[in-house]
Amino acid sequence: MVCKSLYSNEDIRKAAHNVRKHALRITINDGSGYVGQACSSAEILTTLYMRVMKLGESLGNPDGEQFHGVPGPGMDIKSGGLYNGPVADEYDRFFMSPPQYGTALYSVLVECGRLNEEALSNFNKDNWLLEVIASEHAPGFETSAGSLGQTISVAGGTAHARKLKGEKGRVVIFDSDGELEEGQIWEAVQTAVFHELDNLIIYVDANGQQCEGEMKGILGMNADSFADRFKAFGAVTVIVDGHDISALASAAETPHPGKPLVVVCRTDCAKDIPLLGRKRPNLHQVSISKDELEEFEAFYALM
Repeated sequence: MVCKSLYSNEDIRKAAHNVRKHALRITINDGSGYVGQACSSAEILTTLYMRVMKLGESLGNPDGEQFHGVPGPGMDIKSGGLYNGPVADEYDRFFMSPPQYGTALYSVLVECGRLNEEALSNFNKDNWLLEVIASEHAPGFETSAGSLGQTISVAGGTAHARKLKGEKGRVVIFDSDGELEEGQIWEAVQTAVFHELDNLIIYVDANGQQCEGEMKGILGMNADSFADRFKAFGAVTVIVDGHDISALASAAETPHPGKPLVVVCRTDCAKDIPLLGRKRPNLHQVSISKDELEEFEAFYALM
């Protein structure tokens, strides 16, 4: 099955709602997870998987994988990229950069039929690969971000190789605005522009949050300033409402001959879960206290 163009806007809207529901349940049950990132990225990721990207059948275990030991001689460590289908000329390649978005990506894989919902019960459990902070063997993750911002260099290198080989498939990378504080991001963008990598598409979740608080409060950075910077580095750049499915899908069709395309998405970390809004200004990692648990459980039951 190829995901591209098979789903209606309503299908994607329902999937995004379910992504938030899965993420909230994970956070309630486990006491960890990044529900805010799932709220902000739900439409972006479901639109990518269900409308924008051309992907083949998943090659990953739908029940998830257990951790068999650290990489080394004789140790078969499977790539989480198997869940995105085979690596082939005609298919796109997807790179998820921020590892804390594992909660969101696992939930998206469930909604796309690439991971069974029951697998989410193994989130953050010993000997299972559905990690809170994902690495290259976690479902959907083809590479580890390492120090934040490094995945864009891997994606750029992959796009360059694909272009040299004349492959039809594109390279799509998901980044978060917090990562854009890293200098390596801008070196990678400059290199992508130099090599005319018009097979590279970058979606940025501009939710205004990072581990130290609000982006605007710390560095005066926002979606507009990031978009201006991408343009200054030579990329074709558009800003969209990150919860507007039609706008997210249309952005990928923006003409960008000879240049990478960047889609900066304005999003809200409390989208559809108003209880989270009370925890502003810091929604980077949300914990639910025992006093709040009953209220959040009741809200979950109504979602």
